Amino acid sequence: MNTCNNLKLTKLAASILLVTLGSAAQATEGGGGVYPNGNENYMAGALPPPGTYYLTYASHYQASTLRDNSGNRIPLDFDVQADALALRVVHVTEQKIFGGQLLFHAVAPLVNLKVRVGGSNDSSSGLADMVFGTGLGYHASDKLHYVWAVDVTAPTGSYDSNKMANLSRNYWNIEPVFALTYVQPSGFNADVKVMYDFNGINRATNYRSGQELHADYSAGWALGNGWTVGVGGFVYRQITDDQQNGATVANNKGRAYAIGPSIKYDSGKGWFLTAKFEKESGVVNRAEGSTFRIKALLPF
Repeated sequence: MNTCNNLKLTKLAASILLVTLGSAAQATEGGGGVYPNGNENYMAGALPPPGTYYLTYASHYQASTLRDNSGNRIPLDFDVQADALALRVVHVTEQKIFGGQLLFHAVAPLVNLKVRVGGSNDSSSGLADMVFGTGLGYHASDKLHYVWAVDVTAPTGSYDSNKMANLSRNYWNIEPVFALTYVQPSGFNADVKVMYDFNGINRATNYRSGQELHADYSAGWALGNGWTVGVGGFVYRQITDDQQNGATVANNKGRAYAIGPSIKYDSGKGWFLTAKFEKESGVVNRAEGSTFRIKALLPF
């Protein structure tokens, strides 16, 4: 492998964890994306009553395999690890618009990223790209709930096009969201959060990452004692080609799936905790790894 290709793959390996919570990355610029695929779990579409709520998302991601356009392993010795803690505040108002409860939220992700490629090492720690959003929450019944929302990701993290490890994508992103939850204290429970990403231009590289369609999901069985056990993961597909300097970047669209065990504990007193482990498969044009995640909600 020549020096130029090795440097390119090194930067790809390093950048797969630029995203807000250290999730696996897409085959956009450097293989990264703004949303941490698989981040959501049970209760993704169930809006709580009016008030202010604090959520925390903790994750550990690790990858040591890169896949090419045919899904074959790229022969590169590397390891990427990211430990992340995202603090999210959700404010549900009394105001209703089109029959839905108006909400606002913001996410501040803190990431510790470590990269090793051959004999090279790099690391970064600190604030990554922040997310701001608004939406409308609906309660179709006591079991069925859903949310329509729009999130905006701002390039607030540190970025240097010459570094292997960055905490920012260095572009703005707009992401329409639809989340649906079916929940009951005993029996079948299910959630899905569907997102579509419109990516801005990275002015430092004149690169625009392609549009992305992805969804987090969970399905489980509530045992009637606060516990729900099941599976969760995500599906991801890049829809449009990347562009650099106005020209199409061919054979670069990403694809991936993930699944693993998922659990939830609901206290019945206004707070709950979820946890899951997910492993990726069917990977094309991106890194392949696994993630352990914990999500907790506490009312103020």
